[in-house]
Amino acid sequence: MKKIATVSVCFVLAGLLAAPAAAWNPAAAADSPGRQGKVFELRTYVTHPGKLEALHKRFREHTCALFKKHGIELVGFWTPADGPEAQNTLIYIVAFPSKEAQAKAWADFRADPVWQKVFKESHKDGVVVDKVMSQTILATDYSPIR
Repeated sequence: MKKIATVSVCFVLAGLLAAPAAAWNPAAAADSPGRQGKVFELRTYVTHPGKLEALHKRFREHTCALFKKHGIELVGFWTPADGPEAQNTLIYIVAFPSKEAQAKAWADFRADPVWQKVFKESHKDGVVVDKVMSQTILATDYSPIR
């Protein structure tokens, strides 16, 4: 019985390991660093004290829909699990088909009258975000997300 279980686990693991290897494309990997294509943006917002929930509310009720409207693909949103940053930090990743699409999407988003109204209304009890950090990033050839 023990041998059967071991063999079954080995076959399952072999199948899992073979799938990424079969999907890996050496031609695409060769040009990864300078390739044009999908770009990601890692953004970190640090809120003023006590304002993280207001930021979550703005994203939940307005920002995510407006991002989608302007072609900003939502990849994921996170908050630190512990430490002082857990009280005031939102980290998220968005994606775009290209750097040109990224520039256009942000310009269109910022010019959107709905966004301008939401942004203004979200500040009625004080400024929400203290600091924004943003970095455009590219997936590596071995990244499961591309």
